[in-house]
Amino acid sequence: MTAIGVQQVPRLPPCRKSNRSFFETFIRVLIVLCAAIAMILSSISVCDGRWLLAHEKLFGLWHFCVTNDFSAPTCTTDIDFAQVEGLSLGMIFCRSALSFAVVSAIFGLELMMVSLICEDVHSRRKWFLGSLLIIVSFVLSSGGVLGFVIILRNYVTFTGFTLPYWCEFTAVFLFFLNGISGIHINSITDPWSRPGIGKV
Repeated sequence: MTAIGVQQVPRLPPCRKSNRSFFETFIRVLIVLCAAIAMILSSISVCDGRWLLAHEKLFGLWHFCVTNDFSAPTCTTDIDFAQVEGLSLGMIFCRSALSFAVVSAIFGLELMMVSLICEDVHSRRKWFLGSLLIIVSFVLSSGGVLGFVIILRNYVTFTGFTLPYWCEFTAVFLFFLNGISGIHINSITDPWSRPGIGKV
């Protein structure tokens, strides 16, 4: 009779109830909430993509439209129709940067929420990585916004920017604010003061 050895799979350490103070928990929840708002604003802005109205022309990430007062806008996905040098390649860069910014924000927000809900020995590392991904979202989204403005600098006016553009501008600011705040609050809190963390 042959003995069959059963290899036991090591169990993951169970999540335990958070021992954070009310103020720290409130700040972390606020950071997660604001990061989620930024992600939603950025997603809406990128999906719409119509950012600048100038000289009866509507410039966007995905479309170019010609408008007038007497008929509906005529839109095309052929960005070269705008006859702006470098616009087509520039919009490819802007779209890619902004889309990757949203993806990075989604993963960062997920890590921060997991760290907030389930506290274990890796929760601080998850929170730091999530905050770092939010900073990456800020870098990518700000690059996309600045690239759009630089390419269309001859058409840019303060009143010409549309609501989706200002949504993205707000999202860039929130990405920066919450990414920096997340890293800062993780650095000023003391993990060794909590029972069960940092002990062998």
